[in-house]
Amino acid sequence: MPLYEYTCRKCHSEFELLIRSDEQPECPQCGSHRLEKQLSVPAAHMAGANSLPVCPSAAMGTCGMPQCGAGGCALDN
Repeated sequence: MPLYEYTCRKCHSEFELLIRSDEQPECPQCGSHRLEKQLSVPAAHMAGANSLPVCPSAAMGTCGMPQCGAGGCALDN
């Protein structure tokens, strides 16, 4: 079952759902079926690594990813 990200057009909530091919998704907040499927960022597993790739440490400076901000990775805090 694929995991999809949605935004409800009625109440504007954002959520993820596991959807089977025959299911009609609905908003968990308001029950609306007026949903907009969002583009998801895929996660890729690196060969030979035990975890998903993460931002470099703050000592190396910013990695350039928007969630890391200037001057270092937010994951290192």
